[in-house]
Amino acid sequence: MSSGLVGRSSLAHAGVAVQALDGPLVSGYGLRWADGSSGRMPVAHEVRIVYCTQCNWLLRAAWVAQELLSTFQDELTGGGVTLEPGTGGIFEVHADGDRVWSRKDDGGFPDIVALKRLVRDRIAPGRVLGHADRAAR
Repeated sequence: MSSGLVGRSSLAHAGVAVQALDGPLVSGYGLRWADGSSGRMPVAHEVRIVYCTQCNWLLRAAWVAQELLSTFQDELTGGGVTLEPGTGGIFEVHADGDRVWSRKDDGGFPDIVALKRLVRDRIAPGRVLGHADRAAR
């Protein structure tokens, strides 16, 4: 294969990767170009906010979502923030499937700066948050 293309059927069957014509081989682990070089592929991260509808916490959940989307716009592109209605006083924030905040377990609602640090630690550990990091010191 002088073009460096890999057959689509073999990739789809293996469940590993998909390749566009004249483009890189794309997998969840990175990019593999026809010349054999590789580079990291941006990973789409997801945040899920579960809020209590009985407590009317939709506005609070939407504000937290807006703050996280503004701060992590590059990391959340392709993944995003999902608001999930719940009941029983629930208010939880999950990043990539891991719970990073629970109103019940963590004692109330999160300070937004502290929450941003917790989400950052999960989806972008090397990222500096500027004033949010200085406030933690």
